[in-house]
Amino acid sequence: FLMERKTQVKINRKEIILDKLRKTCSCTPQKLKNFVMDFFPVLRWLPKYQCKEYIWGDVMSGLVIGIILVPQAIAYSLLAGLKPIYSLYTSFFANIIYFLMGTSRHVSVGIFSLISLMVGQVVDRELLLAGFDLNDDAPPALGDGSLQNDSLSNTTAFNLTIAGINAECGKECYAIGIATALTFVAGVYQVLMGIFRLGFISMYLSESVLDGFATGASLTILTAQVKYLIGIKIPRSQGHGMLVITWINIFRNISQANLCDVITSTICIVVLVTAKELGDRYKHKLKFPLPTELVVIVVATLVSHYGKLNEVYASSVSGAIPTGFIPPKVPEFHLMLRVAVDALPLAIVSFVFTVSLSEMFAKKYAYAIRANQEMFAVGFCNIIPSFFHSFATSAALAKTLVKTSTGCQTQISGVISAMVVLLVLLFLAPLFYSLQKCVLACIIIVSLRGALRKFRDVPARYHVNKVDTLVWVVTMSASALVSTEIGLLVGIVFSMLCIIVRTQRPRTALLGQIQDTSFYEDDLEYENLSTVPKVKIFRFEAPLYYANRNYFLKSLYRLTNLDPNLEAARRKKYEKKEKQHLKKGNHRTANGLGIGETTLQLVPKQIDFQALVVDCSSISFLDTTGVNTLKEILKDYKNLNISVLLACCNPSVIDSLKRGGYFGRDFGCMQEMLFYSIHNAVLFAKDQK
Repeated sequence: FLMERKTQVKINRKEIILDKLRKTCSCTPQKLKNFVMDFFPVLRWLPKYQCKEYIWGDVMSGLVIGIILVPQAIAYSLLAGLKPIYSLYTSFFANIIYFLMGTSRHVSVGIFSLISLMVGQVVDRELLLAGFDLNDDAPPALGDGSLQNDSLSNTTAFNLTIAGINAECGKECYAIGIATALTFVAGVYQVLMGIFRLGFISMYLSESVLDGFATGASLTILTAQVKYLIGIKIPRSQGHGMLVITWINIFRNISQANLCDVITSTICIVVLVTAKELGDRYKHKLKFPLPTELVVIVVATLVSHYGKLNEVYASSVSGAIPTGFIPPKVPEFHLMLRVAVDALPLAIVSFVFTVSLSEMFAKKYAYAIRANQEMFAVGFCNIIPSFFHSFATSAALAKTLVKTSTGCQTQISGVISAMVVLLVLLFLAPLFYSLQKCVLACIIIVSLRGALRKFRDVPARYHVNKVDTLVWVVTMSASALVSTEIGLLVGIVFSMLCIIVRTQRPRTALLGQIQDTSFYEDDLEYENLSTVPKVKIFRFEAPLYYANRNYFLKSLYRLTNLDPNLEAARRKKYEKKEKQHLKKGNHRTANGLGIGETTLQLVPKQIDFQALVVDCSSISFLDTTGVNTLKEILKDYKNLNISVLLACCNPSVIDSLKRGGYFGRDFGCMQEMLFYSIHNAVLFAKDQK
């Protein structure tokens, strides 16, 4: 039987588009109010803020994140190739802007190791192209020995104008000029993606691609920090293969290692790792995480300052960090043109990490976020701070987990964290002058534990899905051995190729009947299935389109042990020879064989089925080639007196077959060609003569 399809109401797309345009372009006070409140979600939730219930958790988590932010911001400045003050600016402005525009209550937006690495790679490349020496560290301005004078003696360098490469702009101001231009363009990309609703791009970054990218980038980050750990001066490698080249240079210069830095690094890593492991083990008993990074930085700074490690042992230190804010400046347009291509992967990675974390915690705590608004929020977290000498930001998993574990309820906690950073910016920054760079490198490396632990998950990942494991390995290897941007692109392309290959060569099977039931399954996968006499049931587990047409036909001919084209050719050849010999009156062939013996050679076997049922339940769509392929097998098997029956077709496939003329012009034979279950098709085939 044929089910009657519902009559589809024709949609006037022109009217729908015009109606949407009228609604979009109209401006009423209520609509303007809704637009402003949607663009600044804080206006919706802040008036409803339950102070008694939320304030303690928000203040506590804000203070803890602020304490963590300060050492991380100073440390990640090494990754970005910039001075620590710019990392502090970034952390401050990002928290304030996301408080106003973000829809997630829990994510911590600010400086992030992977984003800092991507910014640093662009900055290093442009500095090299501009003729600056990447290893030319500015000598510390000692002044009269006081920390305050140290900071004042270096403030003039921050007020230089950025006007391309000239005598007035040194290495530092050109580096931050590149970083702000890159950040501005990345933010513009994100806002444009929000306007045109291109958030679906994130769907092409699978979990395997993101994990592989993060792990590969973590290896690059670790490699870049080793020289600070052991206190050697080696050229900062750029371009493809940076990881391998850096390790070669490290081993070549290992004899120049600074013993003071090596000892300091060893102590710091032992303390940090031990504290992290204890924190993980007893996290349910601790009300808030131990501020280990801050304690290590304070102790290390005091030891370095009073032990004069820089003067006595030549240990590299952070140097002067000025207080206050630098006057805002518009990013240079000609620098934007130089980094426009680099900003695209930066924008995508920043957005994807932010939205994925927002969705994860929104699901966990049962509230909704708006992905498009998140794109606007992270976009403006890049655009606005770029005027204030900041660089690109993103949500960070580690800090977000800390926020939720310390009682965070809303983004008020982000404002508290920003106030802690502001306190450092206004008063405490100069105190970090004597902080050794090897201590910062230790903080960065220990923070990579989560990403590097992904190597332990490879066996379990391989057990679950081999293809996803291969995607992870390829993405990780490309990100580490080539470059982070190329690694991300390779991961996306390779994961798509894996999907294409899986549809090009999908599983195919002949089905047998489960005894005493009307169900059918793969004969090779299950025991005790009975074959249906005179009927072959073929399953193809993928869409049928131009890329897998040949595989479909080859699999069908192989499993049924019959190629209708070859069989038809054999029969024609036999008939032709038979006619020739009958005309001559000779009943023996040229080979001395009788006609019957010739038949055995030309038609070696009898066809053991009279109906072919194609299970279309796994065929999600057909293109023109797919429809023509089914029409082709229908015709070829019909020439051999074998009927082809289709079962379990979805409405989309049926419509494609109708439009392609598979059922004829008037669809009169449709009831004898299309069935809603395999069993119905089998019963129909058995009833045929």
